[in-house]
Amino acid sequence: MEAFLGGMMVLADPFILGMTVAGTLLGVFVGALPGIGGSTTLALLLPLTIGISPVASLAFMGAVYCGANFGGSITAILVNTPGDPSASATALEGYKMAEKGEAGLALGISAVASAIGGIFSVIVMIVAAPLLARAAYNFGPPEYFALALFGLSMCAAVGGDSPLKNLIAAAFGVALATVGIDLTTGVERFTFGFYDLTDGIGFVPVLIGLFALAEMFDQASRQHTLGKLLKLDTVRIPGMAEFRKCARSIWLGSGLGTFIGALPALGATTAALVAYNETRRWSKHKHEFGQGSIEGVAGPEAANNSAVGGAMVPTLALGIPGSSTTAIMLAALVVQGVRPGPHLFNEQPTLLYAVFASMLAANLIYLVLGLYSAKLFARISMVPPALLWPTVFVLSVIGAYGPNQSMGEVYLMLFFGVVGLLFRRHGFSPAPLVMGLVLGSLLEESLKQSLLIFQDGWVLGFLGRPIALLLIGITVAGLAAPWIMRLQARLRGATEKRAA
Repeated sequence: MEAFLGGMMVLADPFILGMTVAGTLLGVFVGALPGIGGSTTLALLLPLTIGISPVASLAFMGAVYCGANFGGSITAILVNTPGDPSASATALEGYKMAEKGEAGLALGISAVASAIGGIFSVIVMIVAAPLLARAAYNFGPPEYFALALFGLSMCAAVGGDSPLKNLIAAAFGVALATVGIDLTTGVERFTFGFYDLTDGIGFVPVLIGLFALAEMFDQASRQHTLGKLLKLDTVRIPGMAEFRKCARSIWLGSGLGTFIGALPALGATTAALVAYNETRRWSKHKHEFGQGSIEGVAGPEAANNSAVGGAMVPTLALGIPGSSTTAIMLAALVVQGVRPGPHLFNEQPTLLYAVFASMLAANLIYLVLGLYSAKLFARISMVPPALLWPTVFVLSVIGAYGPNQSMGEVYLMLFFGVVGLLFRRHGFSPAPLVMGLVLGSLLEESLKQSLLIFQDGWVLGFLGRPIALLLIGITVAGLAAPWIMRLQARLRGATEKRAA
């Protein structure tokens, strides 16, 4: 409790509070811009956070993260174009409500559900993160190796129709993490004679290239048209009858979102889609779905915002990012010399609880913004691409060049921009690559340390560590699960065909 109160006191610092407010405003703004979103924005902002304190940096980025998840719902409801992928489920019912003249109510319940989901997940984060860190405090190199392996395996386990592609992308990210001088042997690895690669591949050019630049290339090569901006007189706060109707959906979405967000590689989009399906399944008004259901807006909005706090739990407690966005936040800490994990709760508790406090404040701030400024943000979302994407390109170049004043970083950014575009065109997600890049060094270091500890008896050494063995077992099961389910589906289909 003392640490949390200390975090709240840090938030009373005018600079930290100003960064939180600015981050929330920026997050809602970029969340309402189709194609930008939280990941792209944080990748662009990463170089700017290097010059400020870790507390201010995380408070700002956490506020952007929260705001962007909510901002996407504004255009999802009014334009039928989700500003952020996590708002795609909201568009299914929100736009239908807007077409019926209930845009104000849809935005009102979206703001309230988002705030409740976000606050719920922050409370869970405040309680669960220290407990998880305490449990992991005695982890040794074998446990960290198994944990990093588990985080990477989740990329494949949740890959849907393309688990192999996600696994390939994660392996590529791990390979990128090995570039540079091996600190153990002093040998250069995969530098190909380029001096700029001797210190390894930096997070900044990779993240800007994969998210901001690749998105710009992709959007610029397509003909995108926004839907018609529907009329909005005012945002209406839901009454007690309407709130009671969707209360179950809000709590269901909050719980699902927090749980799914805490699982590595899933994130807010998956949480929102799962919450939409479960809300429809448990609703007493199933006939309203597809026609503009208030429950169909409340559930996904509570879920995608509660996933933010959920994703921060493994990120801060274990150093394992829960999503691509938290991977960027993790990279920001690493760049500043702060390594997230169990020891951080003992060494820098004020930093962590300042982040919790800023995210709590961000949820309250965007509640006010959603109720009183949604119409303004919806109009801002109509910014023409001819103005938006050149601005993104200029900011990308400045962001890549700025930290080290190196053109090599700019070339790397351009290279990964092309890689990101190819990923999108061929069905690969950039998130597993980022996970691999962030976790690659932890995976390699912990494996080396484990081998040094166990020497020739490393197999028996791992077998003698129950937690490491359990995590490796879950990893193997997670990797096998998609193929087993696919095989079962084929066998079931073949049986039904023979029976017919």
